Amino acid sequence: MDDFPTYPSGLRLAHRRVVVVGGGHVAQRRVPQLIAAGADVHVVSPVVTPAIEGLVGSGEVTWHERGFEPADLDGSWYCIAATDDVEVNEQVSAAAEERRVFCVRSDDGTRATAWTPATGRHDGVTVAVLSNREPQRSARIRDEIVEGMREGEIGAKRQRDHAPGVVLVGGGPGEPELISVAGRKALMDADVVVADRLAPRELLGDLPPDVELVDVAKLPRGRSAQQEEINRIIVERALAGKRVVRFKGGDNFVFGRGYEEVIACREAGVPVTVVPGLSSSISVPGVAGIPVTHRGVAHEFTVISGHLPPGHPESLVNWAAVGALSGTVVLMMAVENAPLIAAALVEGGRAPSTPVAVVAEGTMPGQRTVYATLATLGGEITAHAVRPPAIIVVGDVVAVAAPEVYA
Repeated sequence: MDDFPTYPSGLRLAHRRVVVVGGGHVAQRRVPQLIAAGADVHVVSPVVTPAIEGLVGSGEVTWHERGFEPADLDGSWYCIAATDDVEVNEQVSAAAEERRVFCVRSDDGTRATAWTPATGRHDGVTVAVLSNREPQRSARIRDEIVEGMREGEIGAKRQRDHAPGVVLVGGGPGEPELISVAGRKALMDADVVVADRLAPRELLGDLPPDVELVDVAKLPRGRSAQQEEINRIIVERALAGKRVVRFKGGDNFVFGRGYEEVIACREAGVPVTVVPGLSSSISVPGVAGIPVTHRGVAHEFTVISGHLPPGHPESLVNWAAVGALSGTVVLMMAVENAPLIAAALVEGGRAPSTPVAVVAEGTMPGQRTVYATLATLGGEITAHAVRPPAIIVVGDVVAVAAPEVYA
């Protein structure tokens, strides 16, 4: 091949035939990217990986279950020779050249008419890096560029998205790095941020200086009064032409009153969208090394708010039914009522010896795990001075995670 530099170009492959010859792991990496680009993907191979077969089964890919034939490239716009047979790849190259179809070679880039760059995307921008057939170097450079864009170190200044409306952003369990990319972008695009106490507050320091910050903790006391005031603020600011982010800990709709805010916006005619967050009910046990399900141990998990004790007239939980379950029970906002809840679960049928883990300050620097059983839970919480926020996990999965404690 002549030693000329490549000419970079972005291909628009939507609804256009693209042929991938080969059904192994190289094809498995390339096919999803082609699907994401909207291509009409045809895989030609006697066998394919289970992952590709799954894409065939879902109708996202057409599989020609045989060897390559030059006519496979008829009407194609792009092809990838991804077999481990040099002779077959040569046949694909020759057929592509004859039909003026650009061809990528997985085995020998010098014999190809196109190369696949290392690509990354952020905020509507696609980054593609080619470094003279050095894929690892390309990937490292790609990663550095995308990370720089995410952190704001790279990129031309742009106007924030000032479209009026409300975005509910779930910030995750507390560690700032665990917010989604979409959540962080929405936060940085805001004119007004209404922040929860449990939202990752370190991220608020990254807000542009002209952003109005409303701290929920300073609003009127009382859950109902506070929620009414939050609803009023987000609607009022949005109707004034502002882009408002309601920034919450965990996920918006897991005991976060997020849907009350959706209703308030809709009733006022305010556009509202949702960016989900990692729920602490799953992510905090996960970070602590506790699975909420495990093969042969737990086939279900139940997430319950423990802010009201069993027997409270406003409680909506059937504690007797929960006690009869054999799977995992995850309790949120339950530190204060933990002894009463443990007693209700035992009364409902759970063994007093059922393992329990209390993960306090999950994902934060002060994270710690206290192990107990339903019989000892109240005493262990007192002995270790556990304070909210904490997630309580009840069930045999705790013993799976800490067999040495329950041996």
